[in-house]
Amino acid sequence: MKSVLTGMLIGAWLSLGSAFAAEVEGVKLADKVQVGGTELVLNGAGVRTRVFFKVYVGALYVQKKTNATEAVLADAGPKRIAMHVLRDLTAEQLFSALNDGLKNNHTPEQLAKLGPQLKQLEDVFNAVKAAKNGDVILLDYLPGAGTRVTVRGDDKGTIPGEEFNRALLRIWLGNQPADASLKKAMLGG
Repeated sequence: MKSVLTGMLIGAWLSLGSAFAAEVEGVKLADKVQVGGTELVLNGAGVRTRVFFKVYVGALYVQKKTNATEAVLADAGPKRIAMHVLRDLTAEQLFSALNDGLKNNHTPEQLAKLGPQLKQLEDVFNAVKAAKNGDVILLDYLPGAGTRVTVRGDDKGTIPGEEFNRALLRIWLGNQPADASLKKAMLGG
């Protein structure tokens, strides 16, 4: 009986361990997730730093692993950006950082076309008010619907548009990413 129990515990421990593909800054990242009924795999993950502060662990989930930004942006299927917050942030800090990333990777004309979606994203973060250490923010692209924003497990709404999702992805994967080492890590490097 004792050996059966020990075997069950070891089996459970091994299966739990295999459910996680990586651990970054103490954050365990699942190797696979479900988004809109589609299984996605962890493409890569790393730490977003600002000055010398560790802000969040960012993870990119896609249907098929790739190390090419163009492949991620061209894929019209579901995707996920997961941000595991490592320090307390206000809504203003969150939106401002995302907005800076958008401005760094798009022309004013491109941003003007995304005006309604950007306003909706700002409203989501203002309603959330703050993200605390340990919170998880998910940006899930659902083809035909848009980008679903989830904070602390609560669905905060879906922002329409495939191009809006591509714009968000460029924050991390664009020519002027928010953090070059995070871009490299998200692309599996």
